[in-house]
Amino acid sequence: MEDILINWSPQETRVALVENGAVQELHVERTLERGLVGNIYSGRVARVLPGMQSAFIDIGLERAAFLHVADLHTRGVPARGPGSEAAAAVPIEKRVFEGQTLTVQVIKDPIGTKGARLSTQISIAGRLLVFLPYDEHIGISQKIGSHELREQLRARMTALAGEGGGGFILRTNAEEASDAELGADIAYLRKTWALIRSKSLKAPPGTLLHEDLSLAQRVLRDLASEATHSIRIDSQLQYEALKAFGAEFTPTSVGKLALYRGERPIFDLYNIDQEVERALARRVDLKSGGYLIVDQTEALTTVDVNTGGYVGARNFDDTIFKTNLEAAQAIARQLRLRNLGGIIIIDFIDMVREDHQGTVLAELRRQLARDRVKMTVSGFTQLGLVEMTRKRTRESLAHMLCEPCPTCGGKGEVKTPRSVCYDILREILREARQFNPKEFRVIASAAVVEMLLDEESQHLAGLSDFIGKPISLQSEATMSQEQYDIVLL
Repeated sequence: MEDILINWSPQETRVALVENGAVQELHVERTLERGLVGNIYSGRVARVLPGMQSAFIDIGLERAAFLHVADLHTRGVPARGPGSEAAAAVPIEKRVFEGQTLTVQVIKDPIGTKGARLSTQISIAGRLLVFLPYDEHIGISQKIGSHELREQLRARMTALAGEGGGGFILRTNAEEASDAELGADIAYLRKTWALIRSKSLKAPPGTLLHEDLSLAQRVLRDLASEATHSIRIDSQLQYEALKAFGAEFTPTSVGKLALYRGERPIFDLYNIDQEVERALARRVDLKSGGYLIVDQTEALTTVDVNTGGYVGARNFDDTIFKTNLEAAQAIARQLRLRNLGGIIIIDFIDMVREDHQGTVLAELRRQLARDRVKMTVSGFTQLGLVEMTRKRTRESLAHMLCEPCPTCGGKGEVKTPRSVCYDILREILREARQFNPKEFRVIASAAVVEMLLDEESQHLAGLSDFIGKPISLQSEATMSQEQYDIVLL
């Protein structure tokens, strides 16, 4: 049984997907961090720049947005493919003029002093499809199966799309969708575009015509499924807004929507805040006494499995096997909860028996099958590692909620006070060879100063005698353990 809980506040929306009482996914969206990508505006051409083959478009933002000739759509020519290069070769000054009103979509957020980047090649994302109102072709994601399967899907989509106009791209998650699901998405996207068109005919330039769905709305469109038992939200205002949205666009999901009126905060029902804290930790404890170590790096994520204090089985092989089985279940859940993507390497405890390896791998695949994100899992390598990939759909939970530690710079380690003491002693010797001050003053953290006064006092005194200059110490509370300064007096 699957439940979805929505915790709404003016500054942040948090969504938890709970299966059989355990949190499986967590989604967070912050009001101030919502980007503009995907938003559609009615824009006015403020200036055409033939030398740059670009135009500045006023869409009502602080800075004018930027439209390049390559992002101008030509009716009857697909955005990419035969004829698109010839269309882009027509200079921009012959295609747009100052004062012209254009319907444009943001494809890159404003960065620093640069305005947003725009395109007139409008695309609207649905649950299974992307709608291209100005195109007529049916595209299929290259990640979907074989050539034969893609052609079958294209034939199905051509029949379902009918004469309503516009083109479609099937997203990867549409591979196993039914005709009813595809038909519902087609209807939703065409209805959305009709509203945008209607608004664009009346609205003045600079008007926001369409904003990408909020997280709460995406719950009804993307997260809710046949397995969903209930969708509970703790805001009366948002409940009414979601009910109206669902009744118009996702009628199959809106019936599961309910307003949470309990006295306890909605996330306290399943201790979700504690789960979030645990999901940000490096170590994940298993019920048996074993544990996982999850390390997320730029290139890949590694998961190491350890027996820990588990000694419950009859012999060592069984202990390892049972720990690995439990770890396979925990790893699948952690990947979803932390939203880890890219390359993932799992180091299960070495198993001698091949049947144990096969059972653990089968259990991992069975647990991963519940994940809506596309992934591939390889078997055990010669080194006994399991390699897999999981598609990146958004920032991981850690990257969304945390930032690198200012003290260690994200390494997770700092130099010991003794190492810093020796760095300071070497630096003083280097400075003494170049300069001739009356005194050297060392400003450092309390732990480093204490060590220089105590355990390293003999080395400090010996250096002072060697260079023939006094060395004084000053403790600075604001300095981290690795920071220090040497002042020449």
